[in-house]
Amino acid sequence: MLRVSLFGYGKTTKALTKKYPNAIFYDDKCTKPFTDENAFKVKPSSEFDPKYSDLQITSPGIPPSNPLIQRAKNLISEYDVFAQSAPLSVWISGTNGKTTTTQMMQHLLKERGSVAGGNIGTPLGELDTEASLWILETSSFTTHYTNQAAPNIYVLLPITPDHLSWHGNIDEYIQAKLKPVTMMKEGEIAIIPEAYKDVKTAAHIISYKDESDLASRFEIDANRVNFKGAFLMDALLAMAVEKILFDRVDYEKINSFVIDPHRQEELRDSRGRLWVNDTKATNLDAAVVALKRYKEQHIHLILGGDDKGVDLSELFVFLKGCDVEIYNIGSNKERLSDLARKYDVAYTLCENLVDAVKKIDKNLKDDEVALLSPAAASLDEFNSYAHRGDVFKNAVKEL
Repeated sequence: MLRVSLFGYGKTTKALTKKYPNAIFYDDKCTKPFTDENAFKVKPSSEFDPKYSDLQITSPGIPPSNPLIQRAKNLISEYDVFAQSAPLSVWISGTNGKTTTTQMMQHLLKERGSVAGGNIGTPLGELDTEASLWILETSSFTTHYTNQAAPNIYVLLPITPDHLSWHGNIDEYIQAKLKPVTMMKEGEIAIIPEAYKDVKTAAHIISYKDESDLASRFEIDANRVNFKGAFLMDALLAMAVEKILFDRVDYEKINSFVIDPHRQEELRDSRGRLWVNDTKATNLDAAVVALKRYKEQHIHLILGGDDKGVDLSELFVFLKGCDVEIYNIGSNKERLSDLARKYDVAYTLCENLVDAVKKIDKNLKDDEVALLSPAAASLDEFNSYAHRGDVFKNAVKEL
């Protein structure tokens, strides 16, 4: 019997017990061995011994520096588990827009029998292997550990610095994003930014410069697509895959898609002033996209949180050319204030998010915009980016 060890006691690994009913979990948060309600054994990470394990499968979020990863002898990813049994698969990756692109693609292709999963929330162990198509939001953590599975179609959104504390540096992050392309076979298709068009692969590469170039390559009339800004890129990539698979461009269908909350979500306060909840902008590139959308107005920008070690100088070079005042919150707010002084960007140091909303309330004019686009993760002060967004929206409602 294959002795399987599952690293991390979470949603991804729990779903794999259907395939490996005798697996043992090892988790950093476990301090004493126990048997869960489904009779699975859960042990502290320190008790893992590779001598008693034939196969190790890791939760994607566990970094390479973790002792479990270091001691593993036959480590694979969740994706590798289904390398032979998965149906035709589309993987979506990149720094920003993965979730929306995945959701849009599923919206377009659901009637064709597709199912969506991966980083979007449904682990592969819960997906139907009899489905006609898997649409998978795919993180750089997953691709780092994946050495057997590869997509039939790979969709890569633009790459900007993110998760550098996990990967070590920007080059390793980029390599993780490009890794699936290098593993693809002849006849498979990769849609990737032009900067990476020379990556070595047997797959057919379709590279793009921007939204207009992408629309041109797939003969899509972008003027007939209702989404603007960052969402236009997401929509065009979803439509491109439908064009590849079924030679169809359905403007009515894509325009009926409803974007999730927390990405450039507009709301009005009791005085009719515009506030924008863009809490899902957890890196600098996402924040820049939001700033470009409101560039014609004076912007009161809330920045800050866990920046994951990214150099934010590039953001401040951009801010220097904007009509903007920033309100700094979170664990990196002092660092943000130092950068604001260095680049001569107007700033206000705030106690927390609610304090920032109160301070903006005193300054916000009717023709201006208040924008929460923090360019940082939320876990320094919140349970999730959605929690941060909800706190923001509630604070605005109470003004």
